[in-house]
Amino acid sequence: MQTTPGTDAATAAVEVPRGLAAPLAGYLAHLRVERGLSDNTLGAYRRDLERFVAHVATQGAVTPTDLTRELVEGYVEVLRTGADGRPVLAPSSTARAVASVRGWTRFCASEGLADADPGSRLKPPARPRRLPRAIPVDDVLAILEAAGAGDGERPLRDRALLELVYATGARISEAVGLDLDDVELDPRGSAVRLFGKGRKERVVPLGSYARDAVEAYVVRARPVLAARGTGIPALFLNTRGRRLSRQSAWAVLRDAAQRAGIAHADDVSPHTLRHSFATHLLQGGADVRVVQELLGHASVTTTQIYTLVTPDALREMYLTSHPRALG
Repeated sequence: MQTTPGTDAATAAVEVPRGLAAPLAGYLAHLRVERGLSDNTLGAYRRDLERFVAHVATQGAVTPTDLTRELVEGYVEVLRTGADGRPVLAPSSTARAVASVRGWTRFCASEGLADADPGSRLKPPARPRRLPRAIPVDDVLAILEAAGAGDGERPLRDRALLELVYATGARISEAVGLDLDDVELDPRGSAVRLFGKGRKERVVPLGSYARDAVEAYVVRARPVLAARGTGIPALFLNTRGRRLSRQSAWAVLRDAAQRAGIAHADDVSPHTLRHSFATHLLQGGADVRVVQELLGHASVTTTQIYTLVTPDALREMYLTSHPRALG
């Protein structure tokens, strides 16, 4: 088994039997081809499962048929304690690792590589519930203004990028993955076509501020940037005419937040704008299921956590609506 960069030396020293390595390679190929996972997600699955197969190999497992429920469940304790010599994982990372293992054992059973699925009842440790971080509307507006300050192509691009992210709730990977044809700039109803996890497509309306910012960039700045490249269809380009990277987009937001002088500017991330998008919609009266569709969440349960960040609004609605709320 090849180890990925950053793999712990203790794990790297384990010789993983081909009877485990080959099914693992088959599962990763299945995730890429059949489920269309992104390279980043696929890399996380690979790291999780390489640690798992290295561990079970030390316990004598040489094929998926050797995996037992006790062996698989014992691995959760390894993740919690770092008993394999690797760092202890945070609860959120442990949950992801458990999901990776559960997916692989299910795949092995369905492909006839194992008689049963020993991971079917595997459960991760309970994760503490963390509230998404949102920033006030005034801070968002200050960031957008700061992004567009100055002359040249970059301020036009940066303003368009951040306006679009805040207007649509797009993940940063979705925003930088946009092509020109994915955006409809029509004064009667603009929209953007986003491709989320598993290449799941959704169409999100684009408000007038974002439409105007994107149109100004496309007309006045993008042709200049595109002339420096090879004519790729990407919407957002860097100064060399290539597709803007996630890291560069993150830097755009961080720099704009710092120039805007908002509190805790270094903690502002692209996901902060996504969280703010959802929170501000709910504060404005949007239905949680509408927000679910806009965010591209598979389950409304994921979206409902945003309702926890607006207790003042909920309290005000209760006090003004319930006949017995005020004495």
